[in-house]
Amino acid sequence: MKNKLTEKEKQQVWKDIVTEQEKKGNVVFLTFDGPMSAKLDEFVEQRIEGLLYDLNRLPEVVFTYMDDPKWVNDYAVYLVIKKLKELLDAK
Repeated sequence: MKNKLTEKEKQQVWKDIVTEQEKKGNVVFLTFDGPMSAKLDEFVEQRIEGLLYDLNRLPEVVFTYMDDPKWVNDYAVYLVIKKLKELLDAK
């Protein structure tokens, strides 16, 4: 019989992966092909459309989750990322 992880154990595994990658200067994000990581410095240099796409923060994506009140903060994150990217690109 296979040893299946509990939901809490799965969450801990993901937390460990994400925080370990962060210590290496990487960001972890999910894609249609599964989880990926990239150097954070390089990740933020991509065009805003790619950045928001990779983070699932395009408005059309955020608005599909309006049944979860978290969508309001997700939309705020979209706006903040967009503004910060504009400021970064202006330098």
